[in-house]
Amino acid sequence: MNEPQTELADALAQAEGYMLQGQDEAAAELLRRLAEDAEEYVDKNCAATEAGQWFSFPTPFEKLAYRRVEGDPRELRDVGEPLDRLYSDLALASVHVGDYDEAKAALKSAIRWNPMDCGSRLNLADLYKIDGDMDEYLGLSFSVFERASEPRHLARAFVNFSAWFQVSEKPQVAAACLRAAQALDVRDGALDAALDQAAGTDRDPAGVSESEARSLLAAEGLPAGANAEMAACLLICASNAARAGEKNDATSFTLRARDLVGEPAAMSLLRAIQAAEAEELAGASGADVAVDAESAARSVN
Repeated sequence: MNEPQTELADALAQAEGYMLQGQDEAAAELLRRLAEDAEEYVDKNCAATEAGQWFSFPTPFEKLAYRRVEGDPRELRDVGEPLDRLYSDLALASVHVGDYDEAKAALKSAIRWNPMDCGSRLNLADLYKIDGDMDEYLGLSFSVFERASEPRHLARAFVNFSAWFQVSEKPQVAAACLRAAQALDVRDGALDAALDQAAGTDRDPAGVSESEARSLLAAEGLPAGANAEMAACLLICASNAARAGEKNDATSFTLRARDLVGEPAAMSLLRAIQAAEAEELAGASGADVAVDAESAARSVN
């Protein structure tokens, strides 16, 4: 792979063309070969990373920060952005040809290359559900709440939990999950089907008030989503970038945080982050924390 990014992107387009033409076996064969070539390139040209490091981050902040600030020597751009796309395509082709084990392995690799990819997590959860492995199904669905920034992914996670709570004979909690998904104002096949199935039953969200839904979900330990966590992480990255003199990155991170939670909440998070940094620095050296990120936030208002 002399020019890995270009060659990989072109080959992926070819494989996806095979799938559109119904040639799933040909697509799967090409994608397997591409995956082998890509991993060989990584092993030869990129610094090694311990396998457990991909999944051992203590907090959602660090999971996202690790990717955003490019702390990983095996970051995607080393071999071209499509690596997680490659494995997602391989999973799809494998499902089409009935090889669910290969599909699961491919989705795990997609997640390895892009830990924030909630679509792959939810697709992998679906495969575990087919196998009857409900522990993995629920674990992967719950992990989406820690990472999702797109409402459609949160909606699918809530639909997964609604189905589980219905089976667990907790119809009110199932209805609360559907109420939460409904409140995201997302319409997709999974949510529409769940709402149709629930209509007129004891888990119809129409029979659950919003306040009751919130209390039921809180009692079950289901978060409403991770936008605040992701925004805080982005603001931490913005602060680091500003201190390093990388104004464009600082502005970009700040804007993305503001898009997630709104300007007042983003500023509140930023003040909390700076207060924690100031306390830490004061304990170490008595110095005051820099406020460059807040200046960047004001500059884009």
